[in-house]
Amino acid sequence: MSGVNEIRSTFLDYFRKNGHEIVSSSPLVPRNDPTLMFTNAGMVQFKNVFTGLETRPYSTASTSQKVVRAGGKHNDLDNVGYTARHLTFFEMLGNFSFGDYFKERAIELAWNLVTKGFDLPKDRLLVTVYADDEEAATLWKKIAGFSDNKIIRIPTSDNFWQMGDTGPCGPCSEIFIDQGEHVWGGPPGSPEEDGDRFLEFWNLVFMQFEQTAPGERTPLPRPSIDTGMGLERMACILQGVSSVFETDLFKALIAATEDVVGAKAEGEQAASFRVIADHLRSSAFLIADGVLPSNEGRGYVLRRIMRRAMRHMQLLGAREPLMYKLLPALVGEMGRAYPELTRAEALVSETLKLEETKFRATLARGLSLLSEATETLDKGDSLDGETAFKLYDTYGFPLDLTQDALRARGIGVDLTGFNDAMQRQKAEARANWAGSGEKATESVWFELKEKFGATEFLGYDTESAEGVVQAILRDGGVVGDAKAGDTVLVVVSQTPFYGESGGQMGDTGIISSDNAKLQVTDTTKKGEGLFVHAATVLEGVLKTDEAVVLTVDHARRSKLRANHSATHLLHEALREVLGTHVAQKGSLVAPERLRFDVSHPKPMSVEELQKVEEMANAIILQNAPVTTRLMSVDDAIAEGAMALFGEKYGEEVRVVSMGTGLEGSKAGKPYSVELCGGTHVGATGDIGLVRIIGESAVGSGVRRVEAVTGEGARAYLAEQDERVKSLASMLKVQPADVLPRVEALVEERRKLEKELAEARRKLAMGGAQSGSASEVREVAGIKYLGKAVSGVEAKDLKGLVDEAKASLESGIVLLIAVSEDGKASAVTGVTADLTDKFSAVDLVRIAAAALGGKGGGGRPDMAQAGGPDGAKAAEAIEAVAAALAG
Repeated sequence: MSGVNEIRSTFLDYFRKNGHEIVSSSPLVPRNDPTLMFTNAGMVQFKNVFTGLETRPYSTASTSQKVVRAGGKHNDLDNVGYTARHLTFFEMLGNFSFGDYFKERAIELAWNLVTKGFDLPKDRLLVTVYADDEEAATLWKKIAGFSDNKIIRIPTSDNFWQMGDTGPCGPCSEIFIDQGEHVWGGPPGSPEEDGDRFLEFWNLVFMQFEQTAPGERTPLPRPSIDTGMGLERMACILQGVSSVFETDLFKALIAATEDVVGAKAEGEQAASFRVIADHLRSSAFLIADGVLPSNEGRGYVLRRIMRRAMRHMQLLGAREPLMYKLLPALVGEMGRAYPELTRAEALVSETLKLEETKFRATLARGLSLLSEATETLDKGDSLDGETAFKLYDTYGFPLDLTQDALRARGIGVDLTGFNDAMQRQKAEARANWAGSGEKATESVWFELKEKFGATEFLGYDTESAEGVVQAILRDGGVVGDAKAGDTVLVVVSQTPFYGESGGQMGDTGIISSDNAKLQVTDTTKKGEGLFVHAATVLEGVLKTDEAVVLTVDHARRSKLRANHSATHLLHEALREVLGTHVAQKGSLVAPERLRFDVSHPKPMSVEELQKVEEMANAIILQNAPVTTRLMSVDDAIAEGAMALFGEKYGEEVRVVSMGTGLEGSKAGKPYSVELCGGTHVGATGDIGLVRIIGESAVGSGVRRVEAVTGEGARAYLAEQDERVKSLASMLKVQPADVLPRVEALVEERRKLEKELAEARRKLAMGGAQSGSASEVREVAGIKYLGKAVSGVEAKDLKGLVDEAKASLESGIVLLIAVSEDGKASAVTGVTADLTDKFSAVDLVRIAAAALGGKGGGGRPDMAQAGGPDGAKAAEAIEAVAAALAG
């Protein structure tokens, strides 16, 4: 019973048998705490339960929570691979009591599991308690039979937990195991406590106070329990190993990496295998929970994790993207416990492959930029820290690679400057970080939810209904009434108005009573189930507790229904045409149009978009009924319903099905089946028509499709048709002949432009007056053609110089073109027989100086430069002549 999967199931089964509700891990992106970048503890999903803002149908719970510590306050990224236990991703086993049991039961449950369930030897166990928590010390003596030397009292904050400066808090009790005298270290509280001999593996938090102000605490009316045990750490103990990377799960991932890269996890390169194994877990689970690599926020942290692993893949000798090939091993180890990983496997694989491909290109670009930045540095110099950090931060070029690349040239890196720049960036990131995820729900909505319960939504079946006003809010506070001209938020007992979510915009319409009339401008969802109507009072006075009639804007709702249903059809069509890695990454369902973002690594071709549109319209033409069923999440997914990764679903979900597949694996089966809480058409024919009007990139690996339906599609096509008719009239052809006529005109213009360019070149070279200074002349026995040409673009000068060199056979050419704004471009040419005496680069720099510019570059036989003062072309020609004369 020492395998990671066995330990997890043993823990959860134990608490299930002891009356705890087994709650699934919450997503790695917190839904109720904007101060956190990622979920970093098991209690995060229960935060509002502990504070009393939310209630659950159970009073005790147990979880195995996915945790990432690689950004923000908790960041273990740089330590991973080089220590025995640091991980960016780990699982936190925990049990919780929300006012049910307290210290005695918590200690009893922990002791019995540790000594009987996990069979740890009692004589190797010891605990810490907060110095003032005599109750906990007494309970450990009673339940475990510990003597005083086995109970260590800690007076510091290490054994006192606080949720924040204010709020719930309480003492902790940590359980340790003595790993033996052969391991260096001392017990907690001793000078050698940083050693590994005494390993802490379970922390019990006794949440018993409310911190109201610094130094002021009052007892909580319902003390609670929050515990956390690191699964990987317990696996180390039970498997008798000193490092998490030696446990069965990591050994399997490391073995898979050895097979893929063809190297062994030994010696100095062992750290690379550990980094890859850990970072693969973090990357895969973050992607499965809806995070994609980007240059900011959570996506930036994910990209750092992925690229660190990919860099180590390269250090192990990988010459092509390989990290995605490790995914089956991870899914095999953890997919059973976390089915979201299995569901997202195609997306994770595609994202890993794309990012590794891009990273390899980044490395090549970084080396080129590094070469430019150090071209003036000599052996013994150092690259400035700001530049090294820019390469790292902007271009994703690792510091260690910068150092490796410069070491051969004897050039160092200013690490102090690099670290200063890094600290500034981190400070700015912390200052700007205000929770890149969802905003925290204000406490007022929780209070209203607790008082009235969730708003009942009737809008699937009706667009008009009665309700009772439960609350009116103005300027952030609850008020008793609202009069004409007031802008307010209104909560009603039941409503047909859809609250914005899932990309679908909220409904608008009218709320009316016997005494008032309000214009609803938007509807949103707050506090896990409250529908909030943003409205302006048009007339009368609205009061709390009075009955109202709510009427949705029918025309607008009809357009929203059509556009939402169209997104489902487009989603399935995109998956069929592009592949199963396609997953929805965001959408906007507005009355006028729809916008749909999907995961896909490259632009879609015209042919692909046309195929997607054809498939969606084929289903629309079936005019098949759109069906909705209420099912459990597991049953829905088992039947093939598509869930959005990272989305939070209740115990029951709406499964929306539409159309019948016409080809491939979908033939004869329901075409689109998705979990969705939005409103939809009654039959696919109600959509009318879908027309894709745009496709673009919105981020790394994310493409955006924009479309219109119904009347919007008809109006779009009519507008396009009118454009074609107008073009036909201008071209004096039939509409059907517009395309060939335009193609002919484009070809004719191309030929004319080519002829015009040739004529200008001939005119420029043949237009000088006999005897002028710009004709061919001999200077110190060398033929020299210096000439200012007009009507010639700078890009054509090289061709003219080549022609002039050929005509001279032996000599030197300088041509200067002056643009309309008076700026000059100069090109010099030196025939092959003279390049050992004269360099075109040196000569063009002389010309550039006369033209008011500087620099210039090229080859010994051809070089170019420029200057701001084209009026000095003659001076430039003579300056070069003087240089030839010596």
